[in-house]
Amino acid sequence: MEEKLVAGEKDVFLVTSGDLRVAANQVCWPAQRELEERLTAAFAEQGFRLVRAHAYDEVEGHGFISSQRMGMDVFMRIPKGVRLVFATAAWQYSHHVLPGLRSHEGPMLTVANWSGQWPGLVGLLNLNGSLTKAGVEFSSIWSRDFTDAFFRDGVVEWLKDGTISHDVSQVHVLEAGRIPAESAALGQRLAEELKHRKAILGIFDEGCMGMYNAIVDDELLNPAGIYKERLSQSALVAKMRTVAEDEAAAVYQWLVEKGVTLKLGKDPATELTLAQVLEQCRMYIAAVRIANEFGCDAIGIQYQQGLKDMAAASDLVEGLLNNAERPPVFAEGTQTELYAGGPLVHFNEVDECAGVDGLVTNRCWSALGIDPSTTLHDVRWGEHYKGEGLDEFVWLLQISGAAPANHFVGGYAGATSERQPAMYFPLGGGSLKGVSRPGEIVWSRVFVEGGALHVDLGRGTVVSLPTAETERRWRETTYQWPIMNAVFHGVSRDQFMARHRANHVNVAYAPTAEMADKALATKAAMMSALGLTVHLCGETAIR
Repeated sequence: MEEKLVAGEKDVFLVTSGDLRVAANQVCWPAQRELEERLTAAFAEQGFRLVRAHAYDEVEGHGFISSQRMGMDVFMRIPKGVRLVFATAAWQYSHHVLPGLRSHEGPMLTVANWSGQWPGLVGLLNLNGSLTKAGVEFSSIWSRDFTDAFFRDGVVEWLKDGTISHDVSQVHVLEAGRIPAESAALGQRLAEELKHRKAILGIFDEGCMGMYNAIVDDELLNPAGIYKERLSQSALVAKMRTVAEDEAAAVYQWLVEKGVTLKLGKDPATELTLAQVLEQCRMYIAAVRIANEFGCDAIGIQYQQGLKDMAAASDLVEGLLNNAERPPVFAEGTQTELYAGGPLVHFNEVDECAGVDGLVTNRCWSALGIDPSTTLHDVRWGEHYKGEGLDEFVWLLQISGAAPANHFVGGYAGATSERQPAMYFPLGGGSLKGVSRPGEIVWSRVFVEGGALHVDLGRGTVVSLPTAETERRWRETTYQWPIMNAVFHGVSRDQFMARHRANHVNVAYAPTAEMADKALATKAAMMSALGLTVHLCGETAIR
């Protein structure tokens, strides 16, 4: 029989979740420890004691909950009705704590430090999206040092009322009659075509990194004409073994001729090697061939679990797949090019919500005659920037290499490939790294809430920051990954955080502001016709 923790009247229990990878937990632990110290002091100022519900592990060298089983066991000891805080300064696997949070009966608060050092904000938004999908009531707050008025007032409100109210006045449910007639007709036609010739999402293993919010049940997908082909990453490895050396070398040579800077070294443990890149080239060919074999319209590779211990990183592969211009892949033993003339949409980390979004974006942008290259990004961090004609909060969006080269300044010639961080990617492999070019974007997120599919849609601008500022931001986050500096129109930092239902956000460029507005309207019409509830966020032309 487990021994229950004893809760005093002024006690608030704290839990935190980490990675499955011990190395990542160890590296990120100092930042987590600092967060907890600051959080403890902030609660003490209000007369409350923050009590850790699980101990630091001397053997593993960190204090994170590091598995679903461990999380279940921790929550068995926590009294059901107590105030509970989940706090994170690092990427975390939501399924470690989701079972306990789903059954907890007291007020719950999720917290992250406002820092780009580790993906704590990404982890927070993932858990928030997962709780939203699960129908669990919770509050959320974020802070740089836990002394600002926004944080302090939020905590006071939560301790008093068990909830925090945030401003989300930027969100409006779409009124279909407000969509311009041309965009409404095109979106309706594209939706009817998708329902007639149904689409397949190729799922290379489901549920990556505990992202419960990224799994969409078939019953929600199928009415929109979208179905899953459940594939195995082991099949991807097997297919890689059938790719000839000269085929992999041809992809490598294509990258070299396009001007990609491959930062090669000789130590595979710490440097990107030619062997790793060639393995990624094999994976690229294998992924396209499997997609063709099963008739997939988009694919998602999980990578971080299982495949990370068998092959080089999938991120360079994913960036190539998402780009309108990419190395040709031929059916085995033939000169028949597969998926010629455009991207084979890839949704990073098997985020099925992003897969739906990428599929719809591809159809809408292609119909409008504009570049359909699209990707998801982590909502990594951001800061206010003043200078060079800007006086705005600028988000730093970042993903582990899956962004297409058409998004970068200079395209492929402006891209580099660097070895992925060893704590996440033990067998190496390169990213596809670049600075996102200035321009107009549509940002979006498909999510599950209340047992139904929804989508948030907004407009934004990718801005050009001085080289020194971009470099500083890169050094504050993950230097090997592509970066996008973006302003979201009519949405403040805290409004976005309070509303966003996921760790990821989808982005796609348009050549002009007018075309971006038209693309958003077409996408809104198509999503609505597919049965999703469409929410417009911030300043859009169809508000």
